[in-house]
Amino acid sequence: MRIPTKEEILEWISENPTLTSKRDISKAFGIKGAARIDLKRILKELESEGHLEKRKKTYTDPDRLPPVSVLQIAGPNDDGDLMARPLEWHGEGAAPAILVITKASDPALGGGDRILGRLTAVKDEDYAYEARLIRRIGTNPKRVLGVYRKTAEGGRILPIDKGDGKEWMVLSDGTNGARDGELVEAQQTGPKGRMGLPRAKVVERLGDPSAPKAVSLIAIHQHGIPDSFPNDVIAEADAAKPAPLRQRDDLRDMPLVTIDPADARDHDDACWAHADDDPKNEGGHVIWVAIADVAHYVTPGSALDKEARKRGNSSYFPDRVVPMLPDRLSGDLCSLHEGVPRACIAVRMQIDAKGHKIGHHFVRGMMRSVASLNYAEVQQARDGAPNDLCAPLMEEIINPLYDAYEALKKARADRQPLDLDLPERKVELTPEGQVASVMFRDRFDAHKLIEEFMILANVAAAETLIAEKSPLLFRVHEEPNPEKLDALRETAQSAGFNLAKGQVLKTQHLNSLLNAAAGTEDAELINISTLRSMTQAYYSPSNFGHFGLALQSYAHFTSPIRRYADLIVHRALITAHKDWGDDGLSPQGVEMLEKTAAHISDTERRSMLAERDTNDRYLAAYLSERIGNEFSGRVSGIARFGVFIKLDETGADGLVPMRNLGREYFKYDAEANMLTGSETGMTIGLGQRVTVRLTEAAPVTGGIALELLTIDDKSIARSSQNRRGKPVRRMGAKAKRKADKQKRKVSRRRN
Repeated sequence: MRIPTKEEILEWISENPTLTSKRDISKAFGIKGAARIDLKRILKELESEGHLEKRKKTYTDPDRLPPVSVLQIAGPNDDGDLMARPLEWHGEGAAPAILVITKASDPALGGGDRILGRLTAVKDEDYAYEARLIRRIGTNPKRVLGVYRKTAEGGRILPIDKGDGKEWMVLSDGTNGARDGELVEAQQTGPKGRMGLPRAKVVERLGDPSAPKAVSLIAIHQHGIPDSFPNDVIAEADAAKPAPLRQRDDLRDMPLVTIDPADARDHDDACWAHADDDPKNEGGHVIWVAIADVAHYVTPGSALDKEARKRGNSSYFPDRVVPMLPDRLSGDLCSLHEGVPRACIAVRMQIDAKGHKIGHHFVRGMMRSVASLNYAEVQQARDGAPNDLCAPLMEEIINPLYDAYEALKKARADRQPLDLDLPERKVELTPEGQVASVMFRDRFDAHKLIEEFMILANVAAAETLIAEKSPLLFRVHEEPNPEKLDALRETAQSAGFNLAKGQVLKTQHLNSLLNAAAGTEDAELINISTLRSMTQAYYSPSNFGHFGLALQSYAHFTSPIRRYADLIVHRALITAHKDWGDDGLSPQGVEMLEKTAAHISDTERRSMLAERDTNDRYLAAYLSERIGNEFSGRVSGIARFGVFIKLDETGADGLVPMRNLGREYFKYDAEANMLTGSETGMTIGLGQRVTVRLTEAAPVTGGIALELLTIDDKSIARSSQNRRGKPVRRMGAKAKRKADKQKRKVSRRRN
């Protein structure tokens, strides 16, 4: 029986990174019996020589680069290809060669230039990775979004940003083929002179300003979301180095994994769970949650800190992300990439067999994720069909995670957080920016597992800081006000359900209502009405509890890459653990907590509005080719000027204006939130099933207009039309007197 050479084993591990246990290698090379002793000897030699790294029962190649890396251009090779080398390298051998793939719009790169690049591993004799330019380090040219207007010397760009009234000049060689009237993104060229217009070159043509590809950019500018970083912020991020181990707890041998959406670019949380070996906690579990140590890189008062506070949070759109932190941090040093050492703040939590937390403690450590997983593949693995990546992780990682989650579900059932059932839709785009489909977002147990782990870690952070009497920002969600509760109660009663009055409201009371409505035709009505009765969550240095989660103390800790509130909590933990370092909350930061809380609550709402407007425009663009089609839906809102309908297929919200409700006059009752027909007595209220016809879809505004055809399967009498095509309405007494007065005036003028 032939034993494979070291080169053959290394090649196998490189090509099969998920089949790297000694058993997998033996099976691959047909090694059985006593020959396994020789294989074990070779693996030990490879490990001692630094070619392999043994982690638990598997052998992995430690010589990997993070998917976003700082690179230094080495210049062209003999074939004229542009090559680079990584500046961050944790392997023992020589750093791998990297081929830089450039685009026509990329700046010229020369030997010695430093760039931030996105890497893809490849199999080639001359290089191990291909890199695409994110940006050149040390340069941060200003960008502008505007409408291109052709001129004799080239063109002008008229910015769409209201705060930027100055036009930009584009020379003939910088138009990138832009056509008159197109929306373009341009980049400043050369120094900004004191005289004349600033010069720019077109880097991306977005086409028609109303086209889907332009939608999110317009929303970003309309809502004033900062989408370019100042030079000093970029310089500070570029100068950052990977955090050293020093006094940190070494967690690199812990099998932590990240579980995120399949298209996630940054990974700020990792987890691991196992059965508790404490005999006093029989049936209990230990859960580890590790979060990227953003506070190490973003220190109080720095340029990065000021910009992160200004943004407050990252903003997410179907085609792009506007990050809170530059790529060098959000996609690289603060992202817990697989196989790469990363600084973290981690919490070890003990739960009993019923899922109640019985202890926890925090550490500031250094971790290394063993795998970057996505929700769908983890759920598929749990359901019995693991892919090659998940199969080796089932026994030690995936199954123990679900075992701990099963216990947490029991504690959740005891706590009774608000349990709304409102499916979330996701807009899927083509590479050209067109809407390909609108789908229900998958909701797996894998999602719920991570949510429960993160909630538990957030509670642990709040409790630790309260015990230490440390200032912090709480995530606050107050209970509904009496007026909204009364409206919900009336809606429930009209549908035949009951919400008790005269008692202290708890989430379990609302859950009883939701459970009673579940499976009935009024389920969506009750869920929507319950959601609308809720107050909006916000940040505050004062603790008023979290009503929706049924928690007394709650603070955001688990997403410091994308939320400034979490960074504040990280700093508070650093201050509370006095031996962690001096980069905790500053005295100025404590003084500003009230203002910071109000500001980031506002930026959160700003992002939500921009994201909602963007989705509305995409949906309007998607539906614009289906004018005249009929759709089913439900009444989602009542107003004096019409009825809002949520369409079943897309989740889009459209308006049936009063003129499209039929031939009779409808009276608006604000208290009952209802319309009543003056002739038939027909009522229109929340949750009713309707059929509508699409009459208008405007991508520029996101507006969708509908005509009501049926309500609760009953046809609506069509309105008779006057000469102008408008429905005839019964004239009220006051309007009739005004019209008669106007007629008399006209008559006197004629006479």
